[in-house]
Amino acid sequence: MEDKLKELWEVVVRLRSECPWDREQTHESMRRFLIEEAYEAVEAISEKDDRALKEELGDILLHVFFHARMAEERGAFGVEAVADHIIEKLTRRHPHVFGDAEVSGAAEVVTNWETIKGREESGRRLLDGIPKSLPALLRAWRIQDRARSVGFEWEDARGVLDKIEEEVAELKRELGRRDRERLRAEMGDLFFSLINLCRYLDLDPGEALNVTNNEFVRRFHAVQAALADEGLELADATLQQMEEKWQAAKRN
Repeated sequence: MEDKLKELWEVVVRLRSECPWDREQTHESMRRFLIEEAYEAVEAISEKDDRALKEELGDILLHVFFHARMAEERGAFGVEAVADHIIEKLTRRHPHVFGDAEVSGAAEVVTNWETIKGREESGRRLLDGIPKSLPALLRAWRIQDRARSVGFEWEDARGVLDKIEEEVAELKRELGRRDRERLRAEMGDLFFSLINLCRYLDLDPGEALNVTNNEFVRRFHAVQAALADEGLELADATLQQMEEKWQAAKRN
């Protein structure tokens, strides 16, 4: 393994030295590519596609090395410093593995992690460090999970369902007022509560939504195909015609 990682590092160094495109890249210009590669890896995991996952993890590893090389060129740090940092942090925050501490299960591991992290970062508040740039669904999940780690939690899923019903009622009241700011706030509250319910049910909210997204696309394609069989374009069909085809697609 060490030889392959060294070989990859040498490839990255050479690319930064000899390739005009790679040479002109910066942390900022490469940022969106790193995000895209992470999403592609997540998709491979969702699809249970080991071949794709292997490729996407390689792409992410390339980005780690690439950013480390750019930092090294600036005299900031190199890839070994990156590895040293994460090794030291993982060792320090897993005293039940690398020390004498004992834990009762995974939940206590999470609690201990946050406790140790809080001691390390003087003045750090519990919800600090959750990036604002995270996708909103993921950020809400992380916020809720961080709060849960110290016991700020509903007793059961029924409490979350009651909260969802409360938020729906508040949204209904705001619909009649047409106040855009209030509507946005109430919709946000509803989303937040729905994500909380997903967490209680151990369901990834993004994955759950994508199941629905994919099913909607499948059915809508079926609607379009069925209309085309009758010589109709979507723009020429009535809502009733589209609804009939939609219900047929649901049955298939």
